[in-house]
Amino acid sequence: MNSAPSRVRQFASDNYAGICPEAWEALAEANHGHAQSYGEDTWTTRAADQLRDLFETRCEVFFTFNGTAANSLSLASMCQSYHSILCHETAHVETDECGAPEFFSNGTKVLLLPGSNGKIDPAGIERSVKKRTDIHYPKPRAVSLTQYTEVGTVYSVEEIKAVWALCKKHGLRLHMDGARFANAVASLGVSPKEITWQAGVDVLCFGGTKNGMPVGEAVVFFNLELAREFDYRCKQAGQLASKMRFLSAPWVGMLKNNAWLERAQHANAMAALLEEKIRGIPGARMLFPRQANAVFVELAPERAAQLREAGWRFYSFIGQGGCRFMCAWDTQPEDVLALAADLQRLS
Repeated sequence: MNSAPSRVRQFASDNYAGICPEAWEALAEANHGHAQSYGEDTWTTRAADQLRDLFETRCEVFFTFNGTAANSLSLASMCQSYHSILCHETAHVETDECGAPEFFSNGTKVLLLPGSNGKIDPAGIERSVKKRTDIHYPKPRAVSLTQYTEVGTVYSVEEIKAVWALCKKHGLRLHMDGARFANAVASLGVSPKEITWQAGVDVLCFGGTKNGMPVGEAVVFFNLELAREFDYRCKQAGQLASKMRFLSAPWVGMLKNNAWLERAQHANAMAALLEEKIRGIPGARMLFPRQANAVFVELAPERAAQLREAGWRFYSFIGQGGCRFMCAWDTQPEDVLALAADLQRLS
């Protein structure tokens, strides 16, 4: 019998959470009257301008429905079909995009790099570039960083710059998959510019959905040359929304008064509380450093099964026994304590 009451928020994904008030209110406000279509509306203009203010630089901004499109189309803008993209072996663009980066780039190959705690080892970039330079091998053209990584760790400013140094040395472009970029900024306590264009990032896919928006990601080009005709890519890929204001309006609400950051800070704080409670439970071993809003724990398979039988939802990762518990903008301390109590009871 499930003991987790239905009102308790689940820990499988921050995608489970609803729309946060700031995004909802902006969406409702945008729903009054008529507005120009296909991104010609004032909401889209306002959201793009607010993102330029946030990053404190001139940049080109586009909005897509989801992260798969944002990542795949932006990577396609950086490469030709005979090029390759270097990323960590656990990167989302490799493991969870169903081959979309290759599809939208007409065949650009994804090459995998090693590295501890989900982060690229810069030396791997050097090895991959020098491995082969003949015409029979897909020429490396871009590096994709996941910020934060698929195992919940955050690249520091210095770590991003170390990757950038290798990119500059070998003429590579730098892409950042920022599905949970807000949580990374909250974790590091830096300004967004410090871990993007000031650290060499050419294009950022800034996630909105996991940060409390209903749908929609922002593709932010700091390298303006790469943005050329990106609007055509979006249209061809089915990403040009006719009622674009409903993708962009939530950004206006979230960017106003830094709601995007406050919501991420709260999610991170709930994960920190969960980590604190889990560390004292026998048989629960932390798999990776908890640096944002994800907690990775190794549990015996039978114990994980019992937890699910008790009504809890979470993902299995990193082989048998690896469990991911994800906190969201609306996770509350009582949710964390209820989960921890069941973990303790089943120990």
